[in-house]
Amino acid sequence: MPVFSYLAQPMPGAKEDLLRQLGRIEHCEVVPSDNEEVLVLVTDTPDQEAEQELQERLKGLSSLQCLNMTFGHVDAKTVDPEKGE
Repeated sequence: MPVFSYLAQPMPGAKEDLLRQLGRIEHCEVVPSDNEEVLVLVTDTPDQEAEQELQERLKGLSSLQCLNMTFGHVDAKTVDPEKGE
């Protein structure tokens, strides 16, 4: 299962909105920083299809300014050896 962690930067003044939006999305765990306008987001999806759907949903968040991946891991069970992915 794909597991990724990100630093999520909200649009100016939208930290609480982004925190709420991310908190409602399945396969997401979000933690606000104490002293910065940034959130830590960890995603854990069951398969590649769910990961693609999650990525599309994240792209559509109006309160999200920037999403920077800090770590990524794809379980061998989700890799398609025929596609090399």
